[in-house]
Amino acid sequence: CAYTLVKEKNPQVAEAELRSIAKAVGISAVKYADLSKHRASDYSFNFDQMLSFEGNTAPYLLYAYTRVAGVFRKLGTPFDASKGHIVLEAPQEQELAARLAQFNETLNNVAEKGTPHVLCAYLYDLAGLFSSFYENCPILGAENPDQQQSRLRLAALTGRTLKQGLDLLGLETLERM
Repeated sequence: CAYTLVKEKNPQVAEAELRSIAKAVGISAVKYADLSKHRASDYSFNFDQMLSFEGNTAPYLLYAYTRVAGVFRKLGTPFDASKGHIVLEAPQEQELAARLAQFNETLNNVAEKGTPHVLCAYLYDLAGLFSSFYENCPILGAENPDQQQSRLRLAALTGRTLKQGLDLLGLETLERM
């Protein structure tokens, strides 16, 4: 199932890479489906739903991370996100930054209460906010170099946060998907 899905989306990818991506997506989908539900609630095992690129699923989150990685691949030069500042002009930038600022609080809550589904919900929300930012705030095509640098920093912080959250859930992040 995961192999077919990945191959449909990327028919040009080499067979070995295709299998590697499909394996990571398939395993992550099952893990995430289990972790994203409150431990006291029941759920039905539906592999097609788990593999969906829409909704609160591992493929959706993995795709969000690969989208961030894609921005930096297209940039083509190393980028140091630790230097400079972030300017939040557009509402999408502000919403994304506000959610990023809640990451440590979310992690503390998850650790204190043993509720990984809370981290899943946070990451899903973050991925959605990044998608809105990506669609509405051109990063590489920003109006000027300062705006581009600011948006690159915001994208890098989002990528780092998604990666850390997915790693904590035991999900393998992918640079390409």
